[in-house]
Amino acid sequence: MVITLIILALSAFFFVNGKIRSDVVALCALVLLILCGILTPEEALSGFSNSIVIMMVGLFVVGGAIFQTGLAKMISSKILQLAGKSELKLFILIMLVTSAIGAFVSNTGTVALMLPIVVSMAVSANVSPSRFLMPLAFASSMGGMATLIGTPPNLVIQNALLEGGFEGLSFFSFTPVGIICVLIGIVVLIPLSRMFLVKKGEKKTEKKARKKSLKDLAYEYQIAQNLFRVGVKSDSTFRGKTLAELNITGKYNVTILEIRRESKSQNPFMKTIDQELAGPNTSLQIGDVLYVLGAFAQIELLTKDNNLDLLDTHTAEVSEEKVPHDMVFGEIGIAEVLLMPNSQLINRAVKDSGFREKYNINILGIQRGGKYLLQDLKDEKMHSGDALLVQGTWKDIARLNEVQSEWVVVGQPLAEAAKVTLDHKAPIAATIMILMIIAMVFDFIPVAPVAAVIVAALLMVLTGCLRNVEDAYKTINWESIVLIAAMLPMSLALEKTGASAMISSGLVSYLGDFGPIILLAGIYFTTSLLTMFISNTATAVLLAPIALKAALDIGVSPYPFLFAVTVAASMCFASPFSTPPNALVMSAGKYTFMDYVKVGLPLQVIMGIVMVLVLPLLFPF
Repeated sequence: MVITLIILALSAFFFVNGKIRSDVVALCALVLLILCGILTPEEALSGFSNSIVIMMVGLFVVGGAIFQTGLAKMISSKILQLAGKSELKLFILIMLVTSAIGAFVSNTGTVALMLPIVVSMAVSANVSPSRFLMPLAFASSMGGMATLIGTPPNLVIQNALLEGGFEGLSFFSFTPVGIICVLIGIVVLIPLSRMFLVKKGEKKTEKKARKKSLKDLAYEYQIAQNLFRVGVKSDSTFRGKTLAELNITGKYNVTILEIRRESKSQNPFMKTIDQELAGPNTSLQIGDVLYVLGAFAQIELLTKDNNLDLLDTHTAEVSEEKVPHDMVFGEIGIAEVLLMPNSQLINRAVKDSGFREKYNINILGIQRGGKYLLQDLKDEKMHSGDALLVQGTWKDIARLNEVQSEWVVVGQPLAEAAKVTLDHKAPIAATIMILMIIAMVFDFIPVAPVAAVIVAALLMVLTGCLRNVEDAYKTINWESIVLIAAMLPMSLALEKTGASAMISSGLVSYLGDFGPIILLAGIYFTTSLLTMFISNTATAVLLAPIALKAALDIGVSPYPFLFAVTVAASMCFASPFSTPPNALVMSAGKYTFMDYVKVGLPLQVIMGIVMVLVLPLLFPF
């Protein structure tokens, strides 16, 4: 028992530390349990054959197909248009639509889908997007409480009940709880978001009713202050050479963004200029104007070494109202890209990102925790939740939307962000999803719901709702799958060694005398506190058997106690790092850690108090 608790404590420490991936930590704990003789190899690997894990793999594929066919985007954008210009209507509709989608699809995927739509709608209504983005993340978690498949902790407590010999929960057993969570969220977040999520400067912007333009985005990332024009003269060493030959970034640590040159098809009545994105094979000519991003000292060195004409010498701060260079966004534009929590770019240097090679896109800056990184970018490693300012043709920027599992494009022109790209496969995806839900509700398929999910995932691939099998695999968040599969045997080890019984008896001895309500509150807030430091799935896996044992020890129904575990594990709002959706909106909403404490902590506490009172009414002791 002592060894098991030490392994558990070490796992929790590394989960909180965050320097090692959570799935690697879980696998290390699993190996230690085998080496210490606590679990047999068969017991340790049982998590990988568990129906929860198989079902989650299928659900990721089904959710990915719903996104790729444009079905979810079509539904959400059409409904949000009903809000018009009303801020309150828009807020309520965002909460309702997000929670409805979150009931059937992963909360991270729901936020990735809704983020660009909500930013577009907010700006169109002349409201700061920060008012909506944190509630958007919270609503995706609340919606997950409405169905059996909405969030992994729901599946965890279902598994705990079945293994304990109790009757399993139906698909919609969670719906009353989910509805209450969403209603509480709307009522509490309307005033809190207004008080704490709209900054003073943003309130002025709202009053001016000025939409955020591309020039505003350039100013925000200080591109204007670091952008200089350099002319190629007849005796310059650049003349006739390609950018690949010159290796300007490597030598001077500056970036050539674009090239302006007189058009070859000259109009005798008008001088026209071609705007060209700088590529490795671009050959420079006399009279070219290069738009160079970098520190002024480096730009000066570049021009002196290569006999170039420095057309700008600004070193003072640039005002927001007047951005220099007459920055024109025609065919070439800029956009903001948010990295997803499971993106393959995380911990990879900018120079190794492949943006230039695969998409013909330049990375101009990184926003991280309210700070902007603009110098020495090529060696800078990217982190989860980073916002990247990218530049390229609008066609190439649009191509970034094809990889929704890696990043979310949010800083596009309003017209681009609001576009709904529908696929002819959307009706097929909708039919498959509805049939899956019907099969799970009415048990048409033997050993449902896991069989229903597998069949639905296969149909999504076979009917072409996903381009190919590789696309299906890419939609799966393997870190989450391995984490759950490796952590499930931990609960078996706790039970096998008597640690689970010891913890539950401790809770019962301290709180049991005060009645089941107080014990329920103790389990709820213990789960809620633990979820602030480790993932909600891992928390649910560890607390579910303890809650079940505690309920049986005092002779009451385990159902309200297990629901307390799943609700507390999912309703964690006080930290940006407690759930992936919270982290995903942090950069886009320009939130600080304290913003989550001011808004999320009161909501988390209020939600807990209401749930402790309501759960015994829905599921009597």
